[in-house]
Amino acid sequence: MKAKRRTLALGAAMALALLAGPAQAQTQIYPHKPVTIVVAYPAGGDTDALARLLGEKLSARIGQSVLVDNRAGASGTIGSSFVAKAPADGYTLLLAPNTFAMAQLVLKLGAGHGYDVLNGFTPVIEVGSTSLFLVAGPGAGVRSFKEAISSSQGRSLGYATPGNGSPMHFLGEMVRRATGARFEAIPYKGVAPAVTDVVGGHVPFTYSTLGSIAPYLPGGKLVALAVADAQRSPLAPDVPTLAELGYKDVELTAWYGLFGPRNMPAEVVRLLNTHLNEILRMPDVVARMATLGTVPVGGPPQRLGKTNAGDFERFGRLVKELGIQPD
Repeated sequence: MKAKRRTLALGAAMALALLAGPAQAQTQIYPHKPVTIVVAYPAGGDTDALARLLGEKLSARIGQSVLVDNRAGASGTIGSSFVAKAPADGYTLLLAPNTFAMAQLVLKLGAGHGYDVLNGFTPVIEVGSTSLFLVAGPGAGVRSFKEAISSSQGRSLGYATPGNGSPMHFLGEMVRRATGARFEAIPYKGVAPAVTDVVGGHVPFTYSTLGSIAPYLPGGKLVALAVADAQRSPLAPDVPTLAELGYKDVELTAWYGLFGPRNMPAEVVRLLNTHLNEILRMPDVVARMATLGTVPVGGPPQRLGKTNAGDFERFGRLVKELGIQPD
């Protein structure tokens, strides 16, 4: 009888081990298939370039392909909502600028495009931050910030943005309020098409990142008039800050963060965060990010969560202060 009980107990233990085994193995072998980083903007912009850089480096470390999926539209909310609804298994991620938080505040989103900025995603890592510049194209006919403000007297002048609710849109409205200039936001589906139209003379101004405008500065196709940061950019030391020009309260930088769907497994988040922190310290990655005007940040997932929540609160106030009406 005792032998029979021992046999039954052993059989039960083996059955439990077999049941637990696949679940444990699934966790241990992540990733066992390609990982996708969704970029909610067209190819060719800064977010896309960062995603491809990080994807290449991450792929080499995890032994799986890392694909970039551009899902543009509605100021990034189409791609963001896609990731929010994806399985929380670590195979679908979102690389997003702080438009991710801002767009929800100024857009009337259609069915299926809404998401919970604070609770609908899992923060993985804060990738980097970048300064924003006021830039004039050939259609503006100005060479300084003062000339830009003067040129708007008595008429409205357009400034291209990557979309309503983007950092560039908020910055443009902050400058408009501070200076009294009659600037009007013209939304595009991303940084690249916005800059292209300014270079082509179709829109006089834009606010953009250094990485997007740098190719056009040496030849004079674009002129950087001011930077909305606490200090001048070491990559563009001749461009004055808005504070230097007398507008101390007008300061805004953009950041990029990697998110996953809500409730991603903690061990998967730790794995990705560890790899990406190491990647962000690689000299060639730092150098490539510098060409995009972006400074690596890194740190634990909680840092990104805090940054995202802070921006959502700050820009919620600004929507009311600036009188921005939802589109």
